[in-house]
Amino acid sequence: MIKQLRKLIFLAVLPYLLVKQCDCNLHRVKPFSHVAKEIARYADVAKSIIDLAVNGKAQNRSYNRLADFTDTVGNRVSGSQNLDLAIKYVYNGLRKDGLDNVHLEPAKIPHWVRGKESAVMLLPRNHTLAILGLGSSVGTPVGGIQAEVLVVESFEELERRAGEAEGKIVVFNQPFVSYGETVEYRELGASKAARVGAVASLIRSITPLSINSPHTGWQDYEVGVRRIPTACITVEDAQMMGRMARRGQKILVHLSMEAHTLPDADSFNTVAEIKGKEHSEQANISNFDLVMESDMGTFAPLGLQFSGNARARAVMREVMNLLQPINTTALEDHGEGTDIYMWMDAGVPGASLHTANRKYFWFHHSEGDTMSVQDPLEMNLCSALWAVVAFVVADLEDMLPR
Repeated sequence: MIKQLRKLIFLAVLPYLLVKQCDCNLHRVKPFSHVAKEIARYADVAKSIIDLAVNGKAQNRSYNRLADFTDTVGNRVSGSQNLDLAIKYVYNGLRKDGLDNVHLEPAKIPHWVRGKESAVMLLPRNHTLAILGLGSSVGTPVGGIQAEVLVVESFEELERRAGEAEGKIVVFNQPFVSYGETVEYRELGASKAARVGAVASLIRSITPLSINSPHTGWQDYEVGVRRIPTACITVEDAQMMGRMARRGQKILVHLSMEAHTLPDADSFNTVAEIKGKEHSEQANISNFDLVMESDMGTFAPLGLQFSGNARARAVMREVMNLLQPINTTALEDHGEGTDIYMWMDAGVPGASLHTANRKYFWFHHSEGDTMSVQDPLEMNLCSALWAVVAFVVADLEDMLPR
C-alpha cells in the first residue's frame, strides 16, 4: 500500500483521470447509508496517507520535485524545446515511480515564439516600459511602431472615442475587478483596438497587485479583423499614462516586438479543440470515475470544488469528511479546469483543488511566478488532500453517480 501511496503523492500536482474498469450496465443505486459506511471504513487509510504526506517519508516531496522540475526545465511555452524537455521529465519520473501504462501521445498545439521586445515612452518624458508580449501576438514591422497613445479604461470608452484611435497605440488602463471579468481585456483588447484603427494595443496587467511587473497570457484575434501587435504593461505604467492623459499631455511610445507563430495559430487551435472533443467523445468515458485538475495554485488547501449531480456530491461529502485531521473538508460548487472541461461537459464528475489563493493572481503569468512563492508545508497538505480523494474514490466499490 505504501508504494501505491507514493505514486499518488507524486501525482499530487498534476491533473489526471481516475478510471475504473467495470460493466456500467450493472450499476445499481445502493442505500446512501451503505455508501457512507463503506467510505467511513477508509478512515485509517486516509490517516495513513495524511501522515505519509505531512509527517512521513513523503513530507516535502511535492515541493522538492516541483522545485527540481522548474529549476531544471524553466518556463514551458507551448511548442518550445523546454516543453519537450518537461514532457520527458515527467514521463521519466512516472516510469521511475513504477506507474502502469505510462506513455506519450502526439498532439498538435499552437507554437508561438517570443522574440526581443521593448517599449519606450518618448513623450512627455523618456521612460522604458516593462512589457511582455501576449501569446499569439504578431510582431511589429522592422523598425517597430512609433505612435501617439490613446488611453481608455473600458471597451465602452474605446467605442465612444473611436474617432480618436486611428493610427494610435491604444492603452487599456482598465481597473481590476476579478480575473474572470477583467481578463477579457487581455483576450480581446487587440481586436477591439484594431477595429477602430489602432496600430497596436498595450494592456494593463490582469492583477490586483503589482510591483512594476507585467503579467502575460494568451490572447485571441477576432476572425476577419486586422491583427496588430499586443503586449501587457505594468499596472503602474498604465496608471501613469492614464494620469498623463487626464492632464492632457501628449504620450508618444515606440514599440518593438519580435514574435512568430508556426504555423498559423488559428488552424492549430481548431485542430486541438476538435481533437480534444473527439477524445472525450470516442474514449469510453463510462469508465471515467472522476476527473481532477489543480490549476489555481497550491496555497493552503480548504477542500475541493466539485461538479456532479446531487448523489455524487453526497458521496464526495463523505469522502471529504476523511480529511478532518487536516481541516480540509470543504466541498464547494463548480469544479473547473481547462484540461478537464470536455469530460465534465460529457457528464463525468469533476473536481478542482480549492485553496486560500488570494495571492494567486499577484504572481500569475509573471516573472515572479517562481518556487519562492511556494510553501512546502502548504504543499504537503495539498498532496494529502489530493491523494486521499484519489485513492478513496478510485477504490470504492461503485463509481460516482452521474
